[in-house]
Amino acid sequence: MARSLHGEQLMEILLESVRLRPRVRRTRQDLLGMVPRLRLLQLSDPHLLADPAGSLRGRRPAAMLRHGLRQALAQLQVDGAFPDRLLISGDLCHDESWGGYRRLGEILRSELPEPLPAPTPGGIATPILLAGNHDHPQLLRAALSQQARISPGLWPLEPAPGWSLLAIDSHCAGREGGRLDSAQWAWLEQALTSSAAAEPLLVALHHPPLAIGDPGFDAIALEEGERLMALLAAAPQVRGVVFGHVHQHWQGCLPGRPEVPLLGCPSTLIGYGPVQPCPLGRAADPGGRLLELGEEGEIRHRLLRWPALECP
Repeated sequence: MARSLHGEQLMEILLESVRLRPRVRRTRQDLLGMVPRLRLLQLSDPHLLADPAGSLRGRRPAAMLRHGLRQALAQLQVDGAFPDRLLISGDLCHDESWGGYRRLGEILRSELPEPLPAPTPGGIATPILLAGNHDHPQLLRAALSQQARISPGLWPLEPAPGWSLLAIDSHCAGREGGRLDSAQWAWLEQALTSSAAAEPLLVALHHPPLAIGDPGFDAIALEEGERLMALLAAAPQVRGVVFGHVHQHWQGCLPGRPEVPLLGCPSTLIGYGPVQPCPLGRAADPGGRLLELGEEGEIRHRLLRWPALECP
């Protein structure tokens, strides 16, 4: 009779068999079912300008976004945690210019080369872009709709079976704060009850739907945020909500549903606040966040920080 294998021996054989498969990197945690099915890199508030060498608050937004993408991908590569998707959650173009959006397209093309070493063939899939208060949605769509998915929209998050992203457009012309018009409220209600939204949902918008404790940002948050949170809380498929706008790490939960995280993302340009202590002790540094979406609907998140590039 063949000798039975101990657990450790069996795991090593499984690991070796996975290592032999082309283009796929796996760890012991993958085989134990501990690594989520999809990784999404969230960046936010790059505040690009039409002038590629233009500066804002002592920093060059285009150089900062390039630097941030490189830093984030390098940090994740060390751990083998390559992102499958990229989300940039608003305030893409500070001067709301055609040139700024073209600059964003150039940066995405040059900094997300194909193939990117990722756990799925083809590298990072089509980026997802949200409009913020410092944006011009019509120009954004005209410049980048062939290169990115632009809010509002409800899209499956391949390659994670079941997961979808519900991207809300909270831009309101002429206002720093956010607002949803009647058409978008109706669309949201339909999206949350449709068969397409029956599986786990990640919700993304630019403006925070609640007060974070910063008087300046709380004054320009999302109008009718309580209405939105009530709508999301009543939808059991909603598993997480992420936003930008506040230029800082912030963490809370959906009211009445403590298992659903509410997460604010740092900016790639400059940090504000913070209202909450930075878990990495680097509140002034630019940053982003990695979201790991699990097969059973769970979310893990990891804050990322990197040193800034100052204008010479």
